[in-house]
Amino acid sequence: MTQTLNKSQKMVKILQLASRKGGVRAVEVMERFELDKRALRRYLADLRDLPVPVHDQGRGDERVIEIDPSWRRTGVQLTLTEVLSLHFGRTLFNFLEGTSFAGDMDDAIERLEPAISRADALVARQLDKKFIAISEHAKDYRGDRSDVIDEVISALVYNNPVTVRYRKASGVTKTYRLHPFSLATFRQGLYIFALDTEANLVKTFAVERCIEMVRQRGHTFAYPTHWEPRAHLAHAFGIIDGPPEDVVLAFSEQVAGYIRERSWHPTQQLSTLPDGRLRLRMSVAVTVELRTWILGHGADVEVLSPSSLVDRIRDELAAAAKRYQT
Repeated sequence: MTQTLNKSQKMVKILQLASRKGGVRAVEVMERFELDKRALRRYLADLRDLPVPVHDQGRGDERVIEIDPSWRRTGVQLTLTEVLSLHFGRTLFNFLEGTSFAGDMDDAIERLEPAISRADALVARQLDKKFIAISEHAKDYRGDRSDVIDEVISALVYNNPVTVRYRKASGVTKTYRLHPFSLATFRQGLYIFALDTEANLVKTFAVERCIEMVRQRGHTFAYPTHWEPRAHLAHAFGIIDGPPEDVVLAFSEQVAGYIRERSWHPTQQLSTLPDGRLRLRMSVAVTVELRTWILGHGADVEVLSPSSLVDRIRDELAAAAKRYQT
């Protein structure tokens, strides 16, 4: 890859490496950019002529090349609250560890480290202990899925159509031709909202089920100006959309406080029933996500409507109870 870089591009890359905290070893620069000792000296001399305060510390190939910290800190300065925001933003994507997406985020944050003031530097080094994000059960995007992530991000940036070989939850594999509109994160997973060109319908695709994705680099599609991803999920109880139904649930007093503490859906309405239970009413798609959530509350919830959902939950609870009969 370094053979395709011209001298100016190599100088920019060297400047980025030397600007990192702790600098970079001379041998690493020479190996990465295929430079001999004389060429490296010329590059450093050119940087000093700009002028950039380049320092050499140590001896031989193991010496460290570093940009003076005072020069790195000129320009943008990050406040402590901005540093905290960056930290929290990064931890939200911990489930992407091992992918190039996470690597790019780490590189970007590392480049911003010189912009942290000296007074806040100690606190910044302790963020991983003082402020943490507890992950849900994460999906694994390493290996081939990392390539899929790279393809879909590039397709979103350049409005490229993609061809996807997709494995449905049932195990059936199908090939789709898609126009990607949005990439969404939900419960430690990545989802693509894309137009299925054959069905002329916007659908939701789980990235981990994309066996193969090929971006059509020489083609583009017109990104729809009317597209609103949140409107696409207006009736979803999570990530799966569908036609809305009037769902009414009754929660026991034991869990009523927990239900009141959270916003479960934009259409929700809470009220107290005569028997003291909490009634939750919402206009929402009846999907596997909603049914799983209801079942998770066990005997502390009763479905009052619609009747089709009452029957479905009753049958699933009966089947579960049957497994425990002796």
